[in-house]
Amino acid sequence: MGLTPELRARLEDWLDRAERTWQVVVSDFLSPPEALAVQAHCDRLSTVQWCTWGGYPQAERVRVAVAPTDIPLAVTDVPLTLLGVAGNFLFDPASHRDFLGAILGTGLVREKVGDILVLGERGAQVLVVPELADFLCTHLTQVRSVPVTVSPLPWEELRVPEPRTKNLTTVEASLRLDALGSAGFGLSRAKMVDWIKQGEVRVNWQTITQPSHALKTGDAIVIRGKGRVVVGAITLTKKDRYRVDLTRFS
Repeated sequence: MGLTPELRARLEDWLDRAERTWQVVVSDFLSPPEALAVQAHCDRLSTVQWCTWGGYPQAERVRVAVAPTDIPLAVTDVPLTLLGVAGNFLFDPASHRDFLGAILGTGLVREKVGDILVLGERGAQVLVVPELADFLCTHLTQVRSVPVTVSPLPWEELRVPEPRTKNLTTVEASLRLDALGSAGFGLSRAKMVDWIKQGEVRVNWQTITQPSHALKTGDAIVIRGKGRVVVGAITLTKKDRYRVDLTRFS
């Protein structure tokens, strides 16, 4: 994904403010494709530096900070607040979608909310822009049928669930996305092709709609709700087929 016209206009505003004020300017939360597009654009500018931070190294949604190259810049310049959403979800479990829906139902827009870390029956933790933390503490009172209380948490209480991983090896005639994706996610080739053509599959956070898209070591295949598959070592067999190591994260 490149810069959309809207994202380009926002980025130009951030860069202009950083240059005029000689200060660090921080975006709202960006999706992975948006963050990659902003970083790629900033990398081409010799007078700009940037960093990203979403609360922890593996965060999916991040804020981007931009600044002139002559002033210090670090992830500590990216303001974030960690909130705990506490409730008894033992008898009415809530998913990531449920928590996000309840948060947006208070009137917040998606750009003000970072990652949501679901903690099972205990509730969830949410990363937000600091200026809206008090609003969410007051207005988020229920998720599904469960009453909740929202309060700021110290960063040492951040709980990032360890992803479950599965390592596997497949032998394929090509390195096509539909071939490696179906092997990695345990899907039929036809189902994988359907999801790719419907725009449900991303490679390195960019939507790919061509089943024949060629993959390489290090590429990550993502299907929302299914986790991701990372392409590992690729070797050629004696019969000129590809032996590919895959790691599935769920």
